Amino acid sequence: MSWNPAIEPGCPDEVGVDAIETLIVPRSRDLGGFEVRRALPAPKRQMVGPFIFFDQAGPAELLTGQGVDVRPHPHIGLGTVTYLFKGDFHHRDSTGADQIISPGALNWMVAGRGVTHSERTSATARTGPNSLFGIQTWLALPESHEDVAPSFEHHGKETLPVIEDRGVSVRLILGNAFGEVAPATMLSETFYADVRLEPGSRLPMPDNHEDRGIYIVEGSISVAGQEFEAGQMMVFRPGDRITVAAGDRGARMMILGGATFDGPRFIWWNFVASSQERIELAKAEWRAANWGKGRFDLPVDDRNEHIPLPD
Repeated sequence: MSWNPAIEPGCPDEVGVDAIETLIVPRSRDLGGFEVRRALPAPKRQMVGPFIFFDQAGPAELLTGQGVDVRPHPHIGLGTVTYLFKGDFHHRDSTGADQIISPGALNWMVAGRGVTHSERTSATARTGPNSLFGIQTWLALPESHEDVAPSFEHHGKETLPVIEDRGVSVRLILGNAFGEVAPATMLSETFYADVRLEPGSRLPMPDNHEDRGIYIVEGSISVAGQEFEAGQMMVFRPGDRITVAAGDRGARMMILGGATFDGPRFIWWNFVASSQERIELAKAEWRAANWGKGRFDLPVDDRNEHIPLPD
């Protein structure tokens, strides 16, 4: 979910290895019925290209009537990406967007100067047992676009480019890679893709982006003769030619990256900014709860409750 329940990001562990620049081992956190593993930000690696926050939610199995309810909450200075393997979410936000997302589709919300949204398991899914498994990530916005008007885009599974070759399937979610361009509007150079590898198959990483990383969702891969398991993220040195090979169980992984940002970002709760002053202004406006009179409003059909500012 595009909600950080802690004030501070809660950085995962980080370990360096020779073959790659950084190996990140996320810590798990129980959010009441489902588990979250946070890979970014890490102690020695805040970002990979524009990616500043990266969570794996689930896998979790929920009983009839149960679901996830992330109440309306604010964002500034970032774009949120919801991508699911199992389950669904009903997204509603203060731009007027009202969209259910299913596995393989993309929800891309640009917060800009300020947006509020909620994500809940759909009413249809709650009529029986339902699953939750997916990736939620945030992309920091370049300083020139931190104050853009908020916007929302949904792109169905069938609209995202798929590249297939000899045991490799790549669904491009954002940006450009392998000669393809995804449909979502990007504000900085980036790439983000869902990759499936059959046992023993190989994938060269895109070499036209400075920052590049991999998060292993399922199975295992080897890089330069070293094996890595599900739940690990590795970040590569710029310029190196990297090819990964799937283990004997195959692998599913997210590949991500883009241009190195011009500087670090401040991150507090659900706010990202190039200055602390921007975050303090956003905190004051959310606390004031003057809906529709400043940078924040509540979703049109989800106005009965919201997540208050942490103490």
